[in-house]
Amino acid sequence: MDFRLTSEQEALKKEFDNFFREEMKKAPPLGAENIYDNDEAWAFHGYMARRLGEKGWISRPWPKEYGGQNVPIIEQLLFNEARAYYRAPGIDVQGVCMLAPTLLASGNEEQKQQHLPPIAQGRIMWCQGWSEPNAGSDLASLKTRAVRDGDYYVINGQKTWTSGAHRAQWCFMMARTNPNEPRHRGLSFFLVDMKTPGIKLRPVLGLNGSHMFNEMFFDDVRVPKENLVGEENRGWYVSLMTMNFERSSIGFMMEAKRNLEDLIGFCKGTKRNGRPLSDDPMVRSILAQLVIEVEVGIALSYKVAWLQEKVSEKGMEMALQAAVVASSGKVYGSELGQRLAYAGCRIMGLYSQVKAGSRWAPLKGRFESSYQECVSLNMGGGTSEIMRNVIAMRGLEMPRST
Repeated sequence: MDFRLTSEQEALKKEFDNFFREEMKKAPPLGAENIYDNDEAWAFHGYMARRLGEKGWISRPWPKEYGGQNVPIIEQLLFNEARAYYRAPGIDVQGVCMLAPTLLASGNEEQKQQHLPPIAQGRIMWCQGWSEPNAGSDLASLKTRAVRDGDYYVINGQKTWTSGAHRAQWCFMMARTNPNEPRHRGLSFFLVDMKTPGIKLRPVLGLNGSHMFNEMFFDDVRVPKENLVGEENRGWYVSLMTMNFERSSIGFMMEAKRNLEDLIGFCKGTKRNGRPLSDDPMVRSILAQLVIEVEVGIALSYKVAWLQEKVSEKGMEMALQAAVVASSGKVYGSELGQRLAYAGCRIMGLYSQVKAGSRWAPLKGRFESSYQECVSLNMGGGTSEIMRNVIAMRGLEMPRST
């Protein structure tokens, strides 16, 4: 593959960089990443979403008939790259990156017209009702029931690990509509207004005390039949379309690059025994290894985007290659984030335990927070074990384990 950008792509990359550099000067003092836990960060997230909506950048990869620009995958990668590097909020991952492609592929015209414009304008936020207490990576074992009652489905059950449910206005979810069918069948895909009576939330706090996750309880929640996406009992196949237009994990890699740059700056500006930490051979070795790993990750992300662009030319064979490499990028990026968090805390020593808000917290407590959060990186969005199975079976054509 050719890593060089065209002159138009270079100009676009510069436009994205300039925009996010200026806008992030308005970010809250303690950062804008923890949008679900912090009211100030959530307000800034909403502001950024509306700004991106005004520029038409939220829906750039979408077909033109639904407000998009039908841009190539590489242009979407450049947008995601800049946004991740500047740690900019404004993209509702569940709505923009997951639900929108699903509706474009499986929704009817009324659903597209009702839900896509508010997403594109940054006005409506979504959450994903997938996992349950006994159904995570094995999603097909979910127990939440939806029973048809005239013009409604009545939903009862429980979801867990629902990111941002306490902030979202809508939820897309799966429930079992036919318990007599095999596990992957009998599931249906629904759109649920979070104001519907019968929905109750309970926070699930992280190790650092942040409120990102929730448990959701459905007690006779009545959902109009018009909110069924695709066919009844075919929700599993609809859910397979719940994926981004650009799945390269560039966000993981650019976040790691920015955090590493900050860590290098800390080492250059912090002295131990009268000498900068950056002069310590052990510290230099750790940082050099991480620089190499970050660059490898970025190259891997560009390869995924390049393969995805070739899908229209070479069909399913290239799509399979892209999916396998994307799984590799997910494993690599999540585990790189963990190694970086551990390395930062090791270098900072006891100061790495000081929380944000204290004048003694290095880099505003970023590594204290990332250390406690990073344990979940190789679980959320597909565990590393599941991703490695995908790589082994689909990429290396190894037999399924028994």
